[in-house]
Amino acid sequence: MKFSIQANLSFLVLLCVINLQSPWTQTTTHLLLISLVSLLPFVLRYWLVPGGFAWRNYYDPTKLHGPSGWPVLGTLPEMGSLAHRKLANTAVRMGATRLMAFSLGTVPVVISSHPDTAKQILSGPAFSDRPVKISARVLMFERAIGFAPSGGTYWRHLRRIAALHMFSPRKLSELEPLRQRIADEMIVGIEARRGGAVVLREVLQKGSLDNVLESVFGNVEGGLELREELGSMVKEGFELIEKFNMEDYFPAVKFFDFFGVKRRCFKLTEKVNIVLGRIIRERRKIAVGPESTIKENHRDFLSALLSLPEHEQLRESDMVPILWEMVFRGTDTVAILLEWIMARMVLHPEIQAKAQQELDAEVGRGRKVQDSDILNLPYLQAIIKEVLRLHPPGPLLSWARLAIHDVHVDKTFIPAGTTAMVNMWAITHDPTLWADPWEFKPERFIEEDVSIMGSDLRLAPFGSGRRVCPGKALGLTTVQLWLARFLHQFEWLPTDQSVNLSERLKLSMEMKRPLICYVAERANLPTP
Repeated sequence: MKFSIQANLSFLVLLCVINLQSPWTQTTTHLLLISLVSLLPFVLRYWLVPGGFAWRNYYDPTKLHGPSGWPVLGTLPEMGSLAHRKLANTAVRMGATRLMAFSLGTVPVVISSHPDTAKQILSGPAFSDRPVKISARVLMFERAIGFAPSGGTYWRHLRRIAALHMFSPRKLSELEPLRQRIADEMIVGIEARRGGAVVLREVLQKGSLDNVLESVFGNVEGGLELREELGSMVKEGFELIEKFNMEDYFPAVKFFDFFGVKRRCFKLTEKVNIVLGRIIRERRKIAVGPESTIKENHRDFLSALLSLPEHEQLRESDMVPILWEMVFRGTDTVAILLEWIMARMVLHPEIQAKAQQELDAEVGRGRKVQDSDILNLPYLQAIIKEVLRLHPPGPLLSWARLAIHDVHVDKTFIPAGTTAMVNMWAITHDPTLWADPWEFKPERFIEEDVSIMGSDLRLAPFGSGRRVCPGKALGLTTVQLWLARFLHQFEWLPTDQSVNLSERLKLSMEMKRPLICYVAERANLPTP
């Protein structure tokens, strides 16, 4: 086949050379058309392979299924705000829910829409690394927890520090007063808007950012001005990661910053270094002060880092990335998930009322909900699980893994360097796995206790395996308490406009249009 292509190309070149020496004749035109037509089958054979252009050297037509996509681009044009839905539909149409191949430019990709193959990808040692976007790699300083190569000493050290000083059960308990105070502030803010419609996203984003910043930095000098500066940097970082960058899909053009994304990322990291470096140095001054001052500030993550034993101490250049990652990755998920939950509460008043009855029976009306109450609120937990099933925050892109060596998944050969995704949205909407998958029915999780912490791949919103989200317990604990406080304090009512559940997939899957609703305070409740 290669000889035939080369011969036809050589003949085309010869025709062009002849044309330069003499006028273009009808015979020459006919010969050119014949040569082009004879090349067409080989061109189609080269591009239109299962999985597309990136799989041209690897495909097995008996095992590998997937869309050919566009020439060169592959399935890239389909990767918009509803990519999870489009890929799920394509997998069903092609009978490739267990494993489907496609191309993103020159990057070969496989995607699983089934728990069995999802487990092989997420838990298998062959997929222990992440295929990181260039913007994310730059913004995370190439060595944060989520992007450092797994299995290395540095990666294990960071994970251990974060697990002990940010995400441990003891730390979760220590941070409850902060979560309660932020909940009080949000409730006061909602009450101030009670006369009119409440745009809940604004309240949740501010509360989530305040909670993360104080968990990580404690009370630092600068107050509101520093919070706004950090919030602005986080927002800019999200915008940069969401932007299309040619290098992510065509590594050969890495020397060209076509859209200026990389340049802007480097500029932002310079600013992050300055701001966080200043906070670290100010806190070091406190650390050498009176012992009582150290104890007062020891609850936050930065103080814990500065108090590490000498042999575990991190340099400032290593502290900045891990602190920035905690802020950057911990800001949006809680707010996005809570907005989805409250949208469902407005849409389903009978379910909202049932959760409030459970709260009244367990907590009563004379005190605030505490973390210790959550275990006795199974219906409220079922509501959260059902929202995570219908609206998983990371339905697709945040699940990517990278094959570090050749491997077989479901007896299909996957070459090293392949990006592997799990379409959790497709799994949680699969009628063979879930009865009435499109219905909002929290009762399904009363009837069957399904773990959401990664052991059951039918519903694993925080991931699974070595790359499971380290902050899953902290995020879930925050959502549970704040949801309980919101439902305990208010009745959530629709406006004249119906709730719009349209999705928009960015870094996380958020509501395309912010939730706007009314609230009515429930009687005989404690003042925040």
